[in-house]
Amino acid sequence: MSDSSQAGMGADITSALLEVVERAAVACAHTMGQGDRHRSDQVAVESMRETLDRVPIDGRVVIGEGERDEAPMLYIGELVGTAHAAGAGRDAAALPEVDIAVDPLEGTNLCATGASNAIAVLAVSERGGLLHAPDIYMDKLVVGPSSRHAVYLDAPVRDNLRAIARCLDRKVEDLVVIVLDRPRHRQLIADIREAGARIRLIGDGDLSAGISAAVRGSGVHAVMGTGGAPEGVLVAAAMRCLNGEIFARLVVDTPEKEERCRSMGITDMGRVYRAADLACGRQITFAATGVTDGTLMRGVRFFGDGARTNSLVMQTSPQRIQFVDTIHLTGDSNMVVHF
Repeated sequence: MSDSSQAGMGADITSALLEVVERAAVACAHTMGQGDRHRSDQVAVESMRETLDRVPIDGRVVIGEGERDEAPMLYIGELVGTAHAAGAGRDAAALPEVDIAVDPLEGTNLCATGASNAIAVLAVSERGGLLHAPDIYMDKLVVGPSSRHAVYLDAPVRDNLRAIARCLDRKVEDLVVIVLDRPRHRQLIADIREAGARIRLIGDGDLSAGISAAVRGSGVHAVMGTGGAPEGVLVAAAMRCLNGEIFARLVVDTPEKEERCRSMGITDMGRVYRAADLACGRQITFAATGVTDGTLMRGVRFFGDGARTNSLVMQTSPQRIQFVDTIHLTGDSNMVVHF
């Protein structure tokens, strides 16, 4: 690891990363409810790309919008930050080398329809600290700190729910489990209901759901089911900050997917990953801003002279969790006020 990586990410960089997600959230919030998910995603990506290039880092995107030939911006492997700006020169060598996972708009359909829990999100770690996950499905089980040592990905649903209930000193009937509303989850949904727990079905946004499962008082006690692997890495970064846990296994059910995994250095197709495997970095920063109102954060609110955002910023070293309420004033002042 280079000296610049060991230097870590100071308060200035954390503040700059917060600005990245805030600006992306404001940009796509302007498209909220207009029914154009592609437009919502496009403006979020463009905003995040532009702002990332002003952050004093030597950054590499490891979870992005796709491969270079498929995504015009924020593609996997793209280099971002002031280290790669024109004329950076020798000063770039002193900047921290980091890997970045981004989801400029998690919940494109949610934003397009005005539904809850759309967020702009990123995670940053020292180089090599985030798994380069293929864009395939992943079986996931996400729980909070108290249940992290009591559940297993391959345990029967009923057993896991009973274990969570014991850890929380609750009845199984008091538990709320979030599941993506997909045909592939028909049996999982039946098993959860047979065990007696309650289910909150969601159309999109399992990343936001995963974070909620690790926050006491959110009313969410677990997330179960199959979702995107890139989102799983972002959930893992959040779990590292929140002391929660994700259990996950890639769904490799075709030769093409196996070849894709091997090209990314993944050789054990049956491995069960935990948060420290998916996000192994020592210095992780996670930042998210609400686009639409959600469980943890309010969405962007516009007023005559600007906008107001709610964000969540977390770090592992030092371990810190902050909820940030920001007023962005436009016009001549361009003032930003944090609460």
